[in-house]
Amino acid sequence: MNIPKYLELYRKELALKGYADNTIKNYSAQVDFFLRNHEKEFTEPSKINEDSIKTWLLQFKKRNSMAHSISALKLFYKSVVKQPMKFKYIEYPRSEKKLPKIIEKEFLLSQLEKITNSKHKSLLTMTYSTGMRVSEVINLLISDIDSKRMIIFIRNSKGNKDRIVPLTQKVLDLIRIYYKEYHPKEYLFNGQFSNQYTETSCNALVKKYIGKEYHMHLLRHSNATALLEAGTDLRYIQKHLGHSNVKTTEIYCHVSTAQLSKMNLPI
Repeated sequence: MNIPKYLELYRKELALKGYADNTIKNYSAQVDFFLRNHEKEFTEPSKINEDSIKTWLLQFKKRNSMAHSISALKLFYKSVVKQPMKFKYIEYPRSEKKLPKIIEKEFLLSQLEKITNSKHKSLLTMTYSTGMRVSEVINLLISDIDSKRMIIFIRNSKGNKDRIVPLTQKVLDLIRIYYKEYHPKEYLFNGQFSNQYTETSCNALVKKYIGKEYHMHLLRHSNATALLEAGTDLRYIQKHLGHSNVKTTEIYCHVSTAQLSKMNLPI
């Protein structure tokens, strides 16, 4: 089985369809993992039967991981192998209805205020202020900060969409202090040994300054909940976070204590 050939064809198909670079990388990795675990038993991807695919998918204990693998393989068999019917009777697992975890606002603000490293402080404060995804933070260019219009331009985000988010004066001041001290090149946040910061490094900062049980995406959840509790219209929060469907945004209604307090309970 010529796995490199199939992966190259798959990447090309995904690029032609306009998929984001990160999605191409993740989907290709899923297909690579799948093919390498079947190359001893099958000579070609077209020979791998439906039962073997289902057995493979059952190894995933988390539903999200299984759904991700199905999406990658389904697209591979449709666009490269030309066998879309192989997934006709393979359904996505039922989604888990878990509430997003958030970090309490006052605690989070106090922890951010204690940070003395200007680079770390500006990165984490900006993330919480804007609700940006970690991938959006590390891909920010210096030129994406528009201090005249007080906005941050997010390019080619999830779903290949661009959007803008507000830039507060406090965040701008922190970025300016950091910029004068570190003089970043091209990307707003450079890594220690590369021109770009990494997701791993970002998560390490959260654990160092906020708490070991936290990670970067919780800053995004906390931002959305804070906006909702401040009375921001759900449709604005949807655009602010870059959600395609408002149902994704509505989940924050279930974790907002301000919203819960408005309920008139019978006793």
